[in-house]
Amino acid sequence: MKISIIIPAFNEEKLIADTLARIAVAATAFANLGWAVETIVCDNNSTDRTAEIARAAGAKVVFEPINQISRARNAGAAGATGDWLIFVDADSHPSQGLFANVAEVIQQGRVLGGGSTIAISERYLVPRMAVGGWNLLSRFRRWAAGSFIFCEAAAFREIGGFSTELFVSEEIDFSKRLQKLARQRGKRMTILHRHPVVTSVRKMHLYTPREHLQFLGRLILQRGRPMKRREECAIWYDGRR
Repeated sequence: MKISIIIPAFNEEKLIADTLARIAVAATAFANLGWAVETIVCDNNSTDRTAEIARAAGAKVVFEPINQISRARNAGAAGATGDWLIFVDADSHPSQGLFANVAEVIQQGRVLGGGSTIAISERYLVPRMAVGGWNLLSRFRRWAAGSFIFCEAAAFREIGGFSTELFVSEEIDFSKRLQKLARQRGKRMTILHRHPVVTSVRKMHLYTPREHLQFLGRLILQRGRPMKRREECAIWYDGRR
């Protein structure tokens, strides 16, 4: 068995070294089973030292010139050689326990993919409430959060990877399509919850509540159309770090 861990990264020189170090520790859960592991960083047209730092840390680096999360994940998957793919955001930290849980469900053979509940790295009331609400919805609908997604590599390729029509919420679209394939195969998706992936709340520091509410308002008033326009999704793509 071989696991490919894929990290999409746009101007992540501040975080990528720490993230890779933490992933290396967590990945011992796979090494303990005798499984091979490769770590791939997709440099999504960064203008900083992301790629250089990732190579120095021992990661394989691939390049995607079009700045889009979906394309970065797909480019990383195209360069992967693993039987299973795990997508981790550059500001998120899976634990050894979470990876062990992934290995457990892979060995059981009843799932085609899934995700994890999330926890935030700082004590903020509103984000914690939002995360709690998301975790309930995620487990009920079996929608994987973008910070941590895993799936069988063959299934990923069969459904065509992440949609390049979407600049945000691509993980929900992906989850829906993977669920459909899983049902056809008599399997399912699962959201792991014993060891939540820890993610940052840096967007709360970098963007004002007004900016978040403005995006949400456009999303509602325009019935989701801003998700398909990069310029409307500045919170994810303006490079503020």
